[in-house]
Amino acid sequence: MSSTKRLLHALIMGAPGSGKGTVSERIVRSFDMLHISSGDILRNMIQEKTDLGIQVNKFVSNGQLVPDELMLKTIGGELNRLSSADRSWLLDGFPRTKPQALSLFKIAPVQVVISLDVPFDIIVNRIKGRWIHAPSGRVYNTDFNAPKVPGYDDVTGEPLMQRDDDKPESVKKRLEIYSEMAGPILEYYAEQNVLVKFSGKTTNEIWPQVYKYLTTRIEPKEKLA
Repeated sequence: MSSTKRLLHALIMGAPGSGKGTVSERIVRSFDMLHISSGDILRNMIQEKTDLGIQVNKFVSNGQLVPDELMLKTIGGELNRLSSADRSWLLDGFPRTKPQALSLFKIAPVQVVISLDVPFDIIVNRIKGRWIHAPSGRVYNTDFNAPKVPGYDDVTGEPLMQRDDDKPESVKKRLEIYSEMAGPILEYYAEQNVLVKFSGKTTNEIWPQVYKYLTTRIEPKEKLA
């Protein structure tokens, strides 16, 4: 029996509100994979004042988008470093354009792209039910974690508020932007035969599908509860 460690280089994609954060957490908890957030990589490099971090900061501090070439150097370099250290990884937040996807595939090829497919009307309904208690950061949802008294915080009794970007019209706009951005990227990965789509209305519906699929690619470290 071979003792070769199975490695997996994966990317996760999903619209805002699709449960991508929760699914990512469950993946890294259940499998020996590192969650690589493009935003975290950039922030760490800026904080550590690496050569690339200094270049990246010139754009970020002026509110400009980091150019593709620099993003690819930054993200690709980190992914290759992990790959050469025999680590499996789950990339999140990059690529954001088809040209980035093409270039990344040459530098650090992904073996599987996990696409979370949740109907947009479900996402809008889920997010519009989200209310927060601003001073404490406590989050409620009228569908599954409702406050005891509608509109008021359980602990302090103070009124709850809804963030502007949780309102239906804002959510719909974000979902439209995501569709325009993600469509060509997902098409490209489908052409490369690495795209796997998982559909459902809730994370608890989608997660068992993701787990079952990943066990065919990499050894789990935690059994599905």
